[in-house]
Amino acid sequence: MPYQQRGKYFEEFEIGQEIFSPGRTITEGDIVNFAALSGDWTQLHTDVEYAQANMFGERIAHGLLGLSVGVGSLVAQGFVEGTVMAFMGLEWKFTAPIKIGDTVHGVARVKQKKEMKAAGGGIIIIEARILNQRDEVTQQGNLTMLVKSKSASPTVSEKVAE
Repeated sequence: MPYQQRGKYFEEFEIGQEIFSPGRTITEGDIVNFAALSGDWTQLHTDVEYAQANMFGERIAHGLLGLSVGVGSLVAQGFVEGTVMAFMGLEWKFTAPIKIGDTVHGVARVKQKKEMKAAGGGIIIIEARILNQRDEVTQQGNLTMLVKSKSASPTVSEKVAE
């Protein structure tokens, strides 16, 4: 069976439309792997003794780990699969720690749309929140993406016919 695109075209996004992701529990392994990948071995994330004396009383996940997992879980829902042309920007706030054992999930809402015919699509601004298992917002902000227009994108059958 040929690939079936799941992503929405620019015209298919509606202001106020929401996307939800399933939960994912953050583990000690996630933190260690992220530290190794990023090179960020900050003691707040990796040193139990240091972290116990900190304001959180324990190790917490890197803020960018939470951002990556949360936004990644939203994108995995397929709403821009095959239609996103560029990730253009990020405005983000880290409002509460993500701790080992916390289960996070994402909630996104289409905030704005702006057609960009010359680019073959339009800009979508997504307002996203990463929540923990108690529905507390741990991170939030706006993601700006350039998404293909349906009229500028040939279908698979049109491509095959060429």
